[in-house]
Amino acid sequence: MTKIRIMKLQTMNSQLKIGKNLKNARIKAKLTQKQVAQKVGVHANYYARIERDEENPSLEIIKKLTKILNVKSSDILPF
Repeated sequence: MTKIRIMKLQTMNSQLKIGKNLKNARIKAKLTQKQVAQKVGVHANYYARIERDEENPSLEIIKKLTKILNVKSSDILPF
């Protein structure tokens, strides 16, 4: 496997973990997707796509999410 392809696969795996980690943190916080989206200031559909790993949130959005979900960035980010 080429080095570029390996890096791409690692990036894809990282994205999958972000969505899963966000969903787990949201459920633990007993919040709905709509509630989290409103607190962050994004549309509920956009937040749902983040959890499904269809969107890559900006660092600003991740920062807001960690505050709202009361978690450390290391709990969300897979690196």
